[in-house]
Amino acid sequence: MGRAHIAALTPRERQVFDLVIRGNTNKQVAGALGCTERTVKAHRHRVMEKTQVRSLPELVSFAERIGIVSAAEQTA
Repeated sequence: MGRAHIAALTPRERQVFDLVIRGNTNKQVAGALGCTERTVKAHRHRVMEKTQVRSLPELVSFAERIGIVSAAEQTA
């Protein structure tokens, strides 16, 4: 289930997902990817729809469950 949801993400959505679950703000993600915060919010919204989560903490928990990020990585 979880890996299939990740596979459904576009390459840009995956980049946003990876940065967001590691604790980056929308502004930091936008700076890292060279886009606007509004664009990041749109990608993040689609990531949350595709992974079927309703909140950022739930998204991070989802990433932990499928082994993409550990609790230690989020604070680093």
